[in-house]
Amino acid sequence: MSNVDIIRAWKDDEYRSSLSEEARALLPEHPAGLLELRDEDLGLVAGAVSVDQKVSFCTCPDTR
Repeated sequence: MSNVDIIRAWKDDEYRSSLSEEARALLPEHPAGLLELRDEDLGLVAGAVSVDQKVSFCTCPDTR
């Protein structure tokens, strides 16, 4: 498997699912490793801002 195919398999769930079980077994571990978040942690996030934080928006006129 080429480096391009390996990277595509890491990034593209649909492509990875299309690979045979043997091909998926040969994929090296993703260099960033596995990231798992608990449901409790996900419940505290709204976009990229914690729901505990106050969000303020600029009310300045558009100067473009």
